[in-house]
This record gives sequence, structure tokens and C-alpha cells, in this order.
Amino acid sequence: MDRFRFGFIGAGFIAKFQAKALMHVRDADLSGVCALKGAEELAAFAKENGLGDCRVYPNVAELCNHCDAAAIFAPNFARVDIAQQIVDAVRAGAPLKGIICEKPLGRTVAEAKQLVALAKETGLPTAYFENQIHMKLIKAQMQQLAPQQAAMGPLALARCSEEHAGPHEGWFWDPTRQGGGVLCDMGCHSIACAWYALTPLGKPLMFLEPISVSAEIALLKWGLPKFRKKLLDRMGVDYSKKPAEDFATGMITFRNPETGQIVKAQFTNSWMYDKQGLRLYMDGLGPGYAFEINSLLSPLNVFISDEAAEAVADAESALEKSTATRGLLAVEPNEADLYGYVDELEDARDAFRAGRNAKLDWRYGLEITKLVQAAYMAAERRQTLDLTDAKLQKQLDAYIPLVAQGKGAEILQVL
Repeated sequence: MDRFRFGFIGAGFIAKFQAKALMHVRDADLSGVCALKGAEELAAFAKENGLGDCRVYPNVAELCNHCDAAAIFAPNFARVDIAQQIVDAVRAGAPLKGIICEKPLGRTVAEAKQLVALAKETGLPTAYFENQIHMKLIKAQMQQLAPQQAAMGPLALARCSEEHAGPHEGWFWDPTRQGGGVLCDMGCHSIACAWYALTPLGKPLMFLEPISVSAEIALLKWGLPKFRKKLLDRMGVDYSKKPAEDFATGMITFRNPETGQIVKAQFTNSWMYDKQGLRLYMDGLGPGYAFEINSLLSPLNVFISDEAAEAVADAESALEKSTATRGLLAVEPNEADLYGYVDELEDARDAFRAGRNAKLDWRYGLEITKLVQAAYMAAERRQTLDLTDAKLQKQLDAYIPLVAQGKGAEILQVL
């Protein structure tokens, strides 16, 4: 069987993380990269680490002619245009087997629907990359608790959070380009994971019906950490004029259409988590059983004294979004696998080879976008919204959060 060829559109942080994950995927190569910057560096990494003869292509069409799957890892604001270029390449004869899009699928419901429509034009299978659902820890807890769930009933409450000290690149901090703040950036992870964990075993991904949402968004700090402020100054982002929420929390209520059971999903996300670094925390409570996941509880810790701290050139060699170079540090030796990136790449490879959608397709990504946007609307209105209301769903089609319009200063609570 020929090796499966991934082509990356974008060479920023997420593309580099996916390249690291691809090192653990059998029968797969990174065959090409197309990006405005960083492409040469990423191609060199691929060659040095046995990911094939990765080439830099000048445009999306050329990339699509030399890979099996085109993966959109470019910034949020560029994705519709890139998807259109992929459609054009397929019409011109590019031999693609599938298209991948990193979360979030769209910055608005309208944008996500546009991407779904563009993918439909190609007739190709799709993969929505939401890595946390693919985490081995999530799979393991579901397998371990399957007998209890069968005997006692499904989970009633799931709580999922992702927190760290903020994104790497300046465009993330510009809500008009990113699509909002931490709710758009990371709330999509936590909402998807909680919905997934609550879904009874053997049922489709969207089996549980969303019926209501409430949310709060806030700005925890006007004064950014120095290393983030330097980044924003370099990128020309004035966060004081167009602030985005760096804290979001909320509750989504779901209904089991077969039994009528009501279950709850709580999400919490922060860009101002001033501890070791990235923390994924998830737990679920069922009748007589429970699970808990905390990515900072590593079996490996290291200690670095003040005197030795200068020897650490890259704090993130120990942990993504690490905020410290000394003291007692948690180390995750294989973050790409821990966070589910390896498994989602394997899923896309197998699905596209079989000519089918991945476990999570773009239609699923659209539903997650709807829930994220509904959470923004609930926070703005300071109301619990009825997601079964057809009028509300129509409003979401044209909705752009005030934060994403650059008007965050008008509505954000400053804590």
C-alpha cells in the first residue's frame, strides 16, 4: 500500500504540532507545505524526521496536485478563501482523497456553512480536526466505564476546560481576525468534548439534542504578561482598543431524544492561566461512577534551580504554553500523542483511504460553531437561550459577536 500523503496549508504553531504528531503515524508522509511564512523550516523538519521528501509549493493548487489530503492549518480569517482554492484545484483535476480543516470550522455560523457548502462541491470526504475527542484518555475512560454506563445509565454531567497563558501568534489576539477571544479559540474544544462524553455509548455524535445555553465572558487582565505584550507590540495588535475575552464559562443543556433525560455540559476556558502551562481538565459524573482527567498530572517532573535556569533555552520543550523555566516543572514527553493529534491523523488517513468522512466531519464542525456562537449571544444578552427556538437559530445564521466586531470593550466584564 502506498504511503498516505498529507499536504499542509499553513506552517504556524498548529502545523508544526501536527508534523510532530505525524512522526508517530504509520504509512504516512508530509509531502508538501504551502504557507506565507515558515514553509521552508517545516519542510526541513519533515525531511530530517523521516516524513518523506516534503516540498514547498507556491500555491494551493500545486500542493493539491501532490498530496492525498489537503489540511487547512492557516489562520481562521483565511480559511474560506483557501477552501475555495481547493475546490478550484479539484475541479481542475487535483487527485485529492479528502480535505481537513483545523478547529474552529468557521468564525461565524455563516462562514462554517460556507465551508460545508464548498466541501460539498468537491464531493470529497472531510475531517474536522478536534484533537481532544481523539485523546486516548477519553477513549480509555469510555471503555473502562462502559459496563457501568450500560448497567446504571449514561453520564449526567460533564465538565471540560482548557486553560493556558495565551496564544503564540498575534492574529489570535485580534478578535476581528480570529473571530473572538478564548471562547472561539478554545471553547470549541471544551464544548465538543463535553457533548461527546455525555453521549450514550453506541449513539451518533449528534444524538443528544442541545436545548439551552448560558454563558459569561470576561477580561481577567488589562495588563498582559510581558512576553505576550512584546508579541502583540511586534504584531501591531493594540489589545486595549480591541480586547477579546480571555475567560469564558458556560453551561449547555442536552436532551436524550429517546428517554427525555436532561444532561449538562459545563465549559471553562482561559488565556490567563498563570500556572505551569497548558492544562486540560475534564471530568464526568454518572449514577455511581465518574472519571477525571488532568493533563498536568504527569508521571515525570523535573526541578531547575535559579542558577541552572539559564541553561533552559526553550521552556516549551517540557510543556506547551509553559510559563516558567525554573522550579518544579511538569513534563509531558509526548504531547502530540497525549492531546489526540496522532489519533486524529490516523483517523483521517484511514477514512480517506476508504472514501468516507472522518469520525468528525465538517457538518459536525458546523454544529460546534453554532454552539460557540450561541454561547457568545447568551453572554451578550445575559440570558439563557432556548436552542430549540427556530427564530433564534435563524438569528445565529447572521450573527457576529460584538467581540468579533472589535467592540469587546463595550460589553466585557473586567475582573
